[in-house]
Formats: sequence, C-alpha cells, structure tokens
Amino acid sequence: MTRVKVYVTLKGAVLDPQGKAVEQSLHSMGYGGVEEVRMGKYLEFKLKASSRSEAEAQVRQMCEKLLANPVIEDYRFEIEEATGSRH
Repeated sequence: MTRVKVYVTLKGAVLDPQGKAVEQSLHSMGYGGVEEVRMGKYLEFKLKASSRSEAEAQVRQMCEKLLANPVIEDYRFEIEEATGSRH
C-alpha cells in the first residue's frame, strides 16, 4: 500500500482570481509583504499497486483524466510507502 500526495496548481500564465482575492484580504489585514498568491488543490490517498512504477502510472492517469485539468493546471505528486494507520 502506498500513500499518494497530489498537488495541483494553475499554470503561471492562467489568471488566479481566487489567489488575488486572498492576497488583497491579507493586505487589508496588514500583511502587505504578501505577493503573487496562487491557489491550488491538495489531495492525499492510499493506493494499492503491485509496484512503484505501476503506482506512478496510475496516479499520472488519474491526474490527466480527473484530478487536474492539464490545459490550465500543472500537477506533481509524491508516492511513499504507507506506514501504520491514521486515526
């Protein structure tokens, strides 16, 4: 069993109105040093796969087909052996 962490962010050339709204809110709260806020998604899940290469191929397919929109979003992922159970 492996633990997968997926990070999805908008491509640099894509406008990020949500990030801009957060940046403006932070400025209004007195955090004027914050610049270029970009919003994204974080997903974490366990995956059963027979090998690391199979897990990587499956996660890549998941990202391309559902988890990210490759036209406007970039993604990266981490795969590690799951240890113990989480409560």
